[in-house]
Amino acid sequence: MLVAGCCGWRSGAGRWLYAGTRLRYPLGYYIPKPRFFSMPRKIPPLNPLRAFEVSARLMSFTKAAEELFVTPSAVSHQVKSLEANLGIALFIRDSKTLTLTPAGKAYLPGVQEAFRQLAVATYQLHREQSSPALKINLPPTFAVKWLIPRMRGLAQAIPGLDLKISTSKHMVDFTRDDVDMEVRYGRGVYAGLQAELCLPVDVFAVCSPALQQGAHPIQTLSDLRHHVLLHDDSTYDDVSNPNWAAWLAHMGMHDIDTSRGPAFWPSHLVIDAAIDGQGVALVKKNWVRQDLAAGRLLRLFPELSLPVEYAYYLVYPQERADDARIQSFVQWMRAELAASA
Repeated sequence: MLVAGCCGWRSGAGRWLYAGTRLRYPLGYYIPKPRFFSMPRKIPPLNPLRAFEVSARLMSFTKAAEELFVTPSAVSHQVKSLEANLGIALFIRDSKTLTLTPAGKAYLPGVQEAFRQLAVATYQLHREQSSPALKINLPPTFAVKWLIPRMRGLAQAIPGLDLKISTSKHMVDFTRDDVDMEVRYGRGVYAGLQAELCLPVDVFAVCSPALQQGAHPIQTLSDLRHHVLLHDDSTYDDVSNPNWAAWLAHMGMHDIDTSRGPAFWPSHLVIDAAIDGQGVALVKKNWVRQDLAAGRLLRLFPELSLPVEYAYYLVYPQERADDARIQSFVQWMRAELAASA
């Protein structure tokens, strides 16, 4: 009789029969040495993985902290815990820059794909269980000046569609945030996302009719020196989105002090200040259509308009293209844009 032991096999007589790399059976037969398989490494916790993914995508612990709504030190701690868990350095850190190691570069695509698949599975699960509200994140002024005035028509066009509208200025991460669609201001190129042009952008000057009836009516660009300049302090990363200095320089005017005057964010506050007669504002055309039509604002210098490189795009993950709610909203939006073109 053979009895298994920690170091080999033992005969009934008590003699160990383990020999070299094989186990010798008393009658001359050979029994293969048992193979011991190590357990696969455990998957690291999700929070450190998320901290790594965001930090690697933004190449900054500070920016990652803003997106994750934690402190930079918390992000750094999470990444360090992931590196300790893996036993591998993922970042090269110095005082000013953050760089991925070769291991970090190799690890990142797999982590991003895992989060994407998790988001897709969760999204499909919720969609199969119910017909939830369509959640859209919009720039604040897009919501106030474009969507809200059209919501009665939207309800008539798509009966039963419930909307949940948010106006966070943070770009949506569709693998993490509970949002179906987003309107973004940019060039319309977003990896893994379907992007549909909503609104191109032209910028021109406006003021209230009351301002034109005052002591210094505005006839030429030089007349602007007699009026308060209202500034849009929106934080878009777009060199083509002009402030007063860039707009006037484009029009060939260089001797007006553009540093004076109050600044506002979001953009519709600038428009409200202009309607109230507080000064002259630079505005995007699509935000003031109704105000111009109702006579609340006057367009100055009708021949002067500056097209902007960026535009507003409706974006959503490509995997959601067959979502009936999204498709209904997209079709309605196309019809609205065609009607107002």
